[in-house]
Order: sequence, then structure tokens, then C-alpha cells
Amino acid sequence: MNSHCNGKVGETAVEEFHCNNGFSDRIIDTKKSAVVHRKHETSRKEAEDQSRLPALEAAYTSILRHLGEDTDREGLLRTPLRAAKAIQFLTKGYHETIEDILNNAIFDEDHDEMVIVKDIDVFSLCEHHLVPFYGKVHIGYIPNKKVVGLSKLHHHKPLKEITASIPFLSVQERLTKQIAVGISEALQPKGVAVVIEAAHMCMVMRGVQKMNSRTMTSTMLGVYLEDPKTREEFLALTMRA
Repeated sequence: MNSHCNGKVGETAVEEFHCNNGFSDRIIDTKKSAVVHRKHETSRKEAEDQSRLPALEAAYTSILRHLGEDTDREGLLRTPLRAAKAIQFLTKGYHETIEDILNNAIFDEDHDEMVIVKDIDVFSLCEHHLVPFYGKVHIGYIPNKKVVGLSKLHHHKPLKEITASIPFLSVQERLTKQIAVGISEALQPKGVAVVIEAAHMCMVMRGVQKMNSRTMTSTMLGVYLEDPKTREEFLALTMRA
């Protein structure tokens, strides 16, 4: 085993091996560079958010005053600042990519059967009224030699991170497709299926004011679109209570 300590593996990823009792501690320079890059990007985004905070705070102050509120009363003194920070957090997705979310959690695996993760909680802000919509996402994909890592059998963490909080303004129809296309681009699977079932506060609190109404949208790519039996299997498994 010691004879491999000075070997080079691959042309793009430079690996250094430090042998200790016959075992190697592998350090991959490309991953270290990626971590440094992500830290730099995070710092830059935080600086940008901080620089924009005063303008957002002033905007919320103006909104409250035009609603007839007294922004100098105790309960509202820090509300504009809190609201400004909240909207930045709820729209942080404008700074993120699918690579940031997956964080190298894609692995080669000889598995070509359907993978389904259902009942993933999701919430986002509707771009029409800036109020929340929330519900469940069901995701299915058929791997093509690549899978998203599982931290536990019942906890598909990267897929949950993709969908749990959609941190940008959106509409459900487009969001459904964005999730499917994002997974498809990351994994290059044989097919991806996404179904979202959500309640919209713009329908519950205003408009038709229907408390129990739900909106369902779906996107099918690859074999899910081309093969009715595959699509039916996914829908039967995800819609089962």
C-alpha cells in the first residue's frame, strides 16, 4: 500500500496522500478550492445584503406610513428593519445555484429503478401578492448511474434542501418545472417527475377566501413523459395515503 503514496490520480483533481499505518488521508485540491470559493461567495452576498438593508428598511417604513400607521410607536419601531431582513432571507435564492444546494452530494451508483421522495414540505412567496403558498412536493427520478446522496434512508436531505424553502419569488406552475429541470440538469437521469400540492394564502386570506382549496401542478420529463405506465406508477405511489 505504501507504494501508492506518491501516485497521482486523474488529471484535473490533484490528490495528496499522507500515509499513516497503511491508510491514506485523501485531500482533493479541487474540493478545497470549491469550499474557499463558496466562502468567498457567501461573504460577498452578505456584504451585498447589508448594503441594501437601509433602502429596504426605508421602503417598509414608507409602506407602513402610507397604510396610516404610526411608525414611531413602540410596537413598530424595529418592524421595518425586521421586515427588511426577513424579505432578504426569504429571497436568498437569487444568490444560490443548484450546485450550492447539492454541495457535491451526487454519487455514481449502478441503480436504475425509480427513486421517490414524497411529502416534502415546501413554502415560497407568491410573486403576484408577496404572500406565502405552502404544501407538499413529491419527487421521483430514475437514475442514470448517478444518485443524490442519502444521509439516512428516510431523510433525503439534498432533495429536501432543494424544495423545503424556495427562497425567491415564484408561482407554483413555474416552480414545479424549475425543481424538475434542476434535478434533471444535476443528475442527468432517465426521467424526473415532480408534483406540488399547495395552499395559497392569496386565495385563503383574500379573493375567493376558500380555506380548504389546494392547487396541484406537475412536471414530467424523460421517461415519465414518454411512458404512461411509468407515469402512472409514480402518481399511484405518491398519491397513496
